[in-house]
Amino acid sequence: MNSSSKIRVGVIGVGRIGKLHIEHLAQNIPEAELVAISSLNRPIAESVAEQYNVPMVTTDYNTLLSDTRIDAVLVTSSTHTHVEISQAAAKAGKHIFCEKPIAFDLEQIDETLAVIEKAGVKFQVGFNRRFDTSFKRIREAVASGEIGEPHIMRITSRDPAPPPIEYVKVSGGIFLDMTIHDFDMARYLIADEVIEVYAAGGVRVDPKIGEAGDIDTTVITLRFQNGVIGTIDNSREAVYGYDQRVEVFGSKGMVTAANPPTDTVTFSGSEGSRAASPPYFFLERYKPAFLSELQAFFTSIRDDTLPPVTATDGRAPVVIGIAALKSLRENRPVLLSEI
Repeated sequence: MNSSSKIRVGVIGVGRIGKLHIEHLAQNIPEAELVAISSLNRPIAESVAEQYNVPMVTTDYNTLLSDTRIDAVLVTSSTHTHVEISQAAAKAGKHIFCEKPIAFDLEQIDETLAVIEKAGVKFQVGFNRRFDTSFKRIREAVASGEIGEPHIMRITSRDPAPPPIEYVKVSGGIFLDMTIHDFDMARYLIADEVIEVYAAGGVRVDPKIGEAGDIDTTVITLRFQNGVIGTIDNSREAVYGYDQRVEVFGSKGMVTAANPPTDTVTFSGSEGSRAASPPYFFLERYKPAFLSELQAFFTSIRDDTLPPVTATDGRAPVVIGIAALKSLRENRPVLLSEI
């Protein structure tokens, strides 16, 4: 496209992620112009549109897609709508940024990716943690050989509080809702494919999560094609805040990423010392990463390059998540080739 013209964007969905993306589009990404918002909740959409001077609001995303002036769309609606909207957007010739996961069903994902490939549009999946500066530094340390041959990878990912039970019921389960970010991070850090998964889990936080058919606490072992062994531990409730840590250990050393504190102040007194907790939730922790992933998406459109998180990257963590669920239910290691 013309390098001097702005990329005109429509956002479909105005939940908490949609609102954050809209804020970044309006304030922090000069090469993009937010021209339309679509949401079934028209009052909220109109309120957001008024706040950021967005000229078009609609409750029907097809109205947005039929506007030939729009170059790209952000799909930030509920997961169960991602397939339908992404396929329609591709057929309308729009470049697509889609929040994770594309879908819970592999057949639907493959069908969607085939439609996107046929349309020849850009497609990026919203795995924002890849764009965190600390995690990128660890990836570079592994890729450059700085730590030698990687042997062990560890990821800790714990939420400060469990989600509402009504959300749990439609979330796809912990592996496809929460751990999916960690499955993607594992592939990203090691730059290799997982071949085997073993998952142990239970209900340690809220019995209602178990009644809804899910778990809230899990430890997962991953075996990579190159021999690296990985572990992921998840909890739906860490009372001290949003806990996000990574470690890769190799033949020449180790790299780790700790939680960033909300401030760097330490208080010391007669009863000891205390320091700040980690950020409370993901919007605080990863706000810069959400911006960086959008910037990368628009750069791929502008430069006609492959987006940094591809359709393949969007599919692979879903396969791992399905394998993890099978492993949990059958109490055994599961090869991804079984899925």
